[in-house]
Amino acid sequence: MRNSTCLQPSLATTAALPAIYSFLFPAGITGNVLAARVLSKQAPTKRTQYVYLSNLVTANLLICSTMPLLATYFARGYYWTYSSVVCRIANNFGTLIMHVSMYVTVTILCLIALSQYATLKKNSDANCSQAANENLHRCVLRKFRQPEFAKYLCIVIWLTVLCITVAAIICNNVQANAEGELHSCYSIHIEAGKFTSMLAASLATACFFVSFMTVLLSYYCLNRHLSKIQKHTCIGEKHLIYGTVKRNILVIQMILTVCFLPYHVFRPVFYGLLSGNDCTKLNYLVEIKNFLTCLAAAKSVLDPVIYLWLDKTFKRSLYGLFKKSVPEHHKGKDDVFTEETPDI
Repeated sequence: MRNSTCLQPSLATTAALPAIYSFLFPAGITGNVLAARVLSKQAPTKRTQYVYLSNLVTANLLICSTMPLLATYFARGYYWTYSSVVCRIANNFGTLIMHVSMYVTVTILCLIALSQYATLKKNSDANCSQAANENLHRCVLRKFRQPEFAKYLCIVIWLTVLCITVAAIICNNVQANAEGELHSCYSIHIEAGKFTSMLAASLATACFFVSFMTVLLSYYCLNRHLSKIQKHTCIGEKHLIYGTVKRNILVIQMILTVCFLPYHVFRPVFYGLLSGNDCTKLNYLVEIKNFLTCLAAAKSVLDPVIYLWLDKTFKRSLYGLFKKSVPEHHKGKDDVFTEETPDI
């Protein structure tokens, strides 16, 4: 069923979702603006981890910027016509920013996990070209710890995701205009899209699971690496970095599992069950999808709290924004997003 009268928003869509987005917006903007200020003025921005974190904060700010638009769309979108300016903005601009930022976030989280894992696989100063074939993966991992490589990689990720999303939106609009559909803005065309949107969604879902499994594999390899070390030596106080890196990767895995995994598991189910004339089922599917999208967007609000918890350098720098000087007992090198690896 593809007509506009079949899809009817419930109170959960017109009231609960706008309320959630309205609550998330100020919290997300405030937290990420503070994070951006810390990363730009206080944190050691030449380090690889802060290249990734700066791009992550940028993506979070873009997601937060769409929240007022999303809140308005869910509250009033059913009363807008598809051809109205506000609908075009919500459909094109909102969708573009949300999806580009979401998948940049997922990819960068994967890169942070790889970079953290690479700190523990650091080779000696020998040239990569002289390494044995079995150590090739170490040479590849070393790239993820290089700031210049991280900058160019992030640029490529932004451009790739942007191009794919723009192409999907343009093709989707062309197909809709060719069919001459006239319906409200809150419709199955906006919520599910045409064939091109489904194809782009399938590609995005595949990319998510590649990132998800990469982080999971990094955590597994790290545990295996630690087990081998413990068989030959005792991990003393100077090796506490292993525990902190392990925790960082675990936190990233938890973020992907809690915030993004439900949405991407449900997405194939959503497209698989769209066919048919059951309007009740269609409404349930769309509303579940929208609440899972909201859960994914909420991750951008949680990131500054995670930085504050994991990174003591970030905590000291944030404290320094409100104080002229940092107390002596706060000083010291205790940043857990470290790029230094102790001797094994």
